[in-house]
Amino acid sequence: MENTLPDEPIIIITHMKNPKIIFTFVLFLFFGFSNAQKIGIVDTGYILDKLPQYKEAEARLNAQIDTWQSELQNLQSEYERKKSAFESEKVLLIGDQLKLREKEVMDLEKNIKTTTSLRFGANGEITKLRTNLVVPFQDQIWTAVKTMAEKNGLGTVLDKSDNNVLFLLPRYDYTEKVLTILLKGSAPSDKKEKTNSKSKK
Repeated sequence: MENTLPDEPIIIITHMKNPKIIFTFVLFLFFGFSNAQKIGIVDTGYILDKLPQYKEAEARLNAQIDTWQSELQNLQSEYERKKSAFESEKVLLIGDQLKLREKEVMDLEKNIKTTTSLRFGANGEITKLRTNLVVPFQDQIWTAVKTMAEKNGLGTVLDKSDNNVLFLLPRYDYTEKVLTILLKGSAPSDKKEKTNSKSKK
């Protein structure tokens, strides 16, 4: 009985990690259960670093992180200044004045802890933004890997960014082939302009 082959390869995204991709996938092209599969490796972290759109998005994210870090430092400075003033002057404060100044210092300390956790914590905004940063490019890389695998007859494609590749001969590294496909597809208008200018000449 002949093996029935799916029309499309199956891509399994096994996990995502920070800061740089990210995502790890295994691409299976079924050439028949009895046939040995040809394996290739790609480095998705390297690929992302070479995509201009990703670098622009990463730069915007880093600028936002710098702004948040500056705001947190300002809060910390304000807290230390007011705490120091309170410690120096509390012997002169009485009743509601003492409670008000003490509450002001405690509220600042609480605000710093909350801001640190919400933005810089393990599950904070920065972690989520770094994870989501790759999402717009995930389908592009998926398609490019699929195209490259079909052209080169690969049965399995593994991600070098996962750090599970202990040894790799250069001939099994298809990173540049995938990157070439992506870069060609990212600037179709440039190609058309060059073609049109040549035809006019």
